[in-house]
Amino acid sequence: MRSLESALAGRLDELAAQDRLRKRRALQHAGATVVADGRRLLNFCSNDYLGLASAQPELAAAAQGSGASSLVTGYSPELAKLEAAIADYLGRDRALVFSSGFAANLGIIPALIGRDDLAVCDALNHASLIDGVRLSGAQKAIAPHRDLAAMEQALSAQHAGQALLVSDHIFSMDGDCADLAGLAALAETKQAWLMLDDAHGFGVVGTDGRGVAASLDQDAAPVVLGTLGKAVGCNGAFVAGSGVLIDYLINRARSQVFSTALSPLQAVLASTGLAHVRRDHWRREALQARIAQFRAGAARRGLPVQASETAIQPMILGSDAAALAASAALEADGCLVTAIRPPTVPEGSARLRITLSAAHTREQVEQLLAALSRVHEQTAHAA
Repeated sequence: MRSLESALAGRLDELAAQDRLRKRRALQHAGATVVADGRRLLNFCSNDYLGLASAQPELAAAAQGSGASSLVTGYSPELAKLEAAIADYLGRDRALVFSSGFAANLGIIPALIGRDDLAVCDALNHASLIDGVRLSGAQKAIAPHRDLAAMEQALSAQHAGQALLVSDHIFSMDGDCADLAGLAALAETKQAWLMLDDAHGFGVVGTDGRGVAASLDQDAAPVVLGTLGKAVGCNGAFVAGSGVLIDYLINRARSQVFSTALSPLQAVLASTGLAHVRRDHWRREALQARIAQFRAGAARRGLPVQASETAIQPMILGSDAAALAASAALEADGCLVTAIRPPTVPEGSARLRITLSAAHTREQVEQLLAALSRVHEQTAHAA
């Protein structure tokens, strides 16, 4: 029998041969830039959409740990205030904070559905949604991306229990948006529960940055997820909905019941970030200006970026090697843009995933566009 180390080393070698071996990299963050290996680079691959991750001058007075799960002794007044602020912002009855978006989806979905139920999912849903459905043991139907007709057909199939319609709002690798009105209408017609992951929309899109909640009320979208680690610039995640939903999840979502609660320090920082999100409308305006600038510049240069109107601007290059080479060329030109490869994206669709922030200046976006243009020309000549 091969040893554990030997077996895993062989798997790592296989990944390296496919140009899919990933390594972590220690980066020092400073606004729209990072320092990597002693070199300052423009950062175009974070999710700090509103530039708040390093822009909070307020210091938390509650610099202590939570010490336990929320159901034991970990539920602090600071965490309660954060949950109330989220619910108020979104116009929901209540909210429940988790340690991460992944933990939230892994806890919520199995709490809501089980073996006799049906989950109908968009094919490009985030991995945490996929894994949450798998963990639930429910029957599952995967519909082609944004295909409401296929979802309707799946919901019409025979199943013994409850149906749950699951989708991202903004899809993390393509930057496009779900048809919120269409999903809500379908869920109502088929008496399915609608669960929407608003990780990339919360704080960024819709009226006052309210994402899904700006378009759908609590009855239409009873289960809405969001993260605090993107637009808010902190960490953690939440689900917002009715009081009954939150009480149930407090008792039945295992990743909530058995996880140490967010610390008071983390809760205060998240509350501060959320306050900025609510009042700093200029941040969303600045982000939209950078998106418009990037898309106009990309069109003028003939860059093959996807049809995304969000902060996520993918440039699909096809092969893993091409994406890695383009990422390395951009870094040599002073811009950090990560190459995204399978299995994160489908085979043959390796890409540069460019993300824009309110922290970027016009000059920095122009620098990126110029660098991308050079990379595109080199790729075309190589082909």
